[in-house]
Amino acid sequence: MTILDLPALERAVLALPQQYRGPGGVVGVVRDGEVILKHVWGYADLAARKPMSPGTLLPICSISKHFTCAVLLDAVGDPARLDKALDAYLPLIEGKRPNVAHLCHNQSGLRDYWALTVLQGAMADGVFRREDARPLLSRARSTHFEPGTRYSYSNGNYRILADLIEDHTGRSLSELYDRSTFGPAGMTTAALTPDTSISPNGVIGYEGNETTGYFEAENRIYWAGDAGISATLDDMLAWECFIDRTRDDDDGLYRRLSAPQTYADGTAATYGFGLAHETIGDVAISGHGGALRGFRCRRLHAASERLSIVVMFNHEADAHAAATALMKVALGHRDAEAEVGAWEGQQFGSYLEPETGLALSTRPLPAGRLELRFATAGDVLQIGMDGIARSGAVSLSANDTGLQMARERENLVTTAQRIAGKAKPDIAGRYRSSELDAEIEIVSTNGMLFAGFDGLLGKGAMHAMQPLADDIWLLSCKRSMDAPAPGDWTVRIHRDGRGAVSGLTIGCWLARQIGYIKVD
Repeated sequence: MTILDLPALERAVLALPQQYRGPGGVVGVVRDGEVILKHVWGYADLAARKPMSPGTLLPICSISKHFTCAVLLDAVGDPARLDKALDAYLPLIEGKRPNVAHLCHNQSGLRDYWALTVLQGAMADGVFRREDARPLLSRARSTHFEPGTRYSYSNGNYRILADLIEDHTGRSLSELYDRSTFGPAGMTTAALTPDTSISPNGVIGYEGNETTGYFEAENRIYWAGDAGISATLDDMLAWECFIDRTRDDDDGLYRRLSAPQTYADGTAATYGFGLAHETIGDVAISGHGGALRGFRCRRLHAASERLSIVVMFNHEADAHAAATALMKVALGHRDAEAEVGAWEGQQFGSYLEPETGLALSTRPLPAGRLELRFATAGDVLQIGMDGIARSGAVSLSANDTGLQMARERENLVTTAQRIAGKAKPDIAGRYRSSELDAEIEIVSTNGMLFAGFDGLLGKGAMHAMQPLADDIWLLSCKRSMDAPAPGDWTVRIHRDGRGAVSGLTIGCWLARQIGYIKVD
């Protein structure tokens, strides 16, 4: 076990408010089952001058996912017991159907329902009711991939789980959290608070930054299972202490939640039961982050070191980076200095990845680095002496036909093909998706194209479209009901034998390969 340098960790904790600036935050560290550090700063509400405290309830957002899976294991047992109910929940799926274990491990291939709200005409600050979820989720006909073969993050997996668990047990999710997790762990004030328009104790989440200033985030969505829990720092540290107390219990909830998982081909998966798995040096880490407009949080647990770190902000600074930096200090880990290589200039540019149907772009950065834009946000990769660019999530290298991309966490190795040419502006009109029962309207405004989405949730705002290559456009979505937003949608235009526009396919990292037919 690593000898912890407590003064160094204390200095790192005290530096967080300046490194991750914003209205307020809390951080705590547990070692050997004891809380060894707590630090709180700033304000839960700037206008009311309400200080942040260890007892301030904050939304833990997607950290809720492993609590939902804990309820499943405790109250239901084998996930397969709910497989028939899942078939009834997803009556239209064609091809191989996902099972409940696939939901738990984000291997279902189902599109993320918060990304789909954009295509269904939702406004970022619109209302999403409890009863809106099932009609949106149950109309799915296709999946990103054959269930069990890949990883794709989908909040809808856990929203479905919550509904199945409540139906099976006849108890509310709130009651089940109390019985299975909050009560046993001594999380005395943690609660399910699914309506994000209501603050459990007056805490305000803030958008903005030091440059633009901070403004109150408005959230009006109902979520449960995928998120929805609010907890104090003291509650979260009680959970970490509970994990330590039950570490030697073979039937302990966290041991079962953090058990290794695999894909259908036997490859080790790095996500299971609502927990992400990574390593820092040679130390295995489990944990999860969470986000809602105005809030960010992250918890990390190193079982071999009996060490846990929790970071929560009521603003949008990078809680993941903050928690990881503290964990590295606690483990005495320093990232090795990489030998810097270089790419030829022609390797930078725009590509299309065939399986996802998404555009990929690379651009050079200083010091032998590059930026990859492919998923929800840009990723910075270091180019090695072997010509391979790497980050913790992805590696890129040139081959004879394009860029080979390996994404170990998703079990995806693919070659993205270079794209070129100029997008034609003759794409204005209306397009309809039969699967979503929704439409896209593309409008040309003196040469500048915009697209708007109409569907179950209304008529959404117009989004600017940018040409990328021949019949490929990007549509940027930086704000949506959930956070982070989908980012760039790739729009691929289809033409008939005469060259006339016949339809399009749109997708983002969270919701891919959705086909539309031109109707006007």
